[in-house]
Amino acid sequence: MYYIQEVDKPNFLERLFNIIKLDDNKILIPIKEKDEIDKEKDSRISLKIVKLLNRGNCKKVVISKELKKHKEFINILQSNDVNIVDGKWLAEVLMEKMIQYIIDKKDINPNEDKISILINDLTEISLENIKNILMKYKKVNIVTNHIEKFKRLEEEFEENGVILQISNNKRKSLAKSKIILNVDFPKELLNKYNIYDEAIIINIKTEANITKKRFNGIVIKDYQIVFNKLDGIEENLDLYDKKDIYQAKLYRREPYKSIMEQIEKDKVKISELLGSNTKI
Repeated sequence: MYYIQEVDKPNFLERLFNIIKLDDNKILIPIKEKDEIDKEKDSRISLKIVKLLNRGNCKKVVISKELKKHKEFINILQSNDVNIVDGKWLAEVLMEKMIQYIIDKKDINPNEDKISILINDLTEISLENIKNILMKYKKVNIVTNHIEKFKRLEEEFEENGVILQISNNKRKSLAKSKIILNVDFPKELLNKYNIYDEAIIINIKTEANITKKRFNGIVIKDYQIVFNKLDGIEENLDLYDKKDIYQAKLYRREPYKSIMEQIEKDKVKISELLGSNTKI
């Protein structure tokens, strides 16, 4: 895996000929911070990086915060099957922590106010997180187009005396939910539901916006974390989103329990939830 970042002070020749440098696991490119975005330059540099990655038989990269602003650069890497770490998988892992963060920051009573989880594709990580959320909070509602996928979960909780609410009523399901955890509903599907006007919606895998004019809530599109010091590239940590750095360090094929034990060991915490024009 490589970390791609801008050069602090590229010289004239490096900028003129788009010279890329390789320093251990870092790819250094001649784009200065706050450079005016040049699509043609971004295109040439990204194609050079693709060739470098192909020679090294590596397609997984972490991109600096500055380079994320260069859309043409990102698009060409993605179109060449480069796996850019973006923190979305880690967001799925941290779903429960995001809910607790909002409860702690906002005037929300988890014993009285409804929490809804929007999900169609039930992964192992989502399943285990949902189980934890159901055991922790009293008013949890699962909204899905595939109710049959949740029958086993429903039966498991019934055996333990817990009534699991699973629904797909577009008029009622989200009408009273103050926290909505949108795991994988796209914008078109989400906007078919009657949504509580002041709801806080956390997008996990999608970038769904609310198009209804009367909606006055918050749509969370991104997040930030803090964690204990890690071995590796601490000297450049500020150049990258910490969530990307941390996701890149985790081994995704580990069982859910092992992943969560590592997260607790590293003291991973949500530091911010970011909406379009606000943050929590």
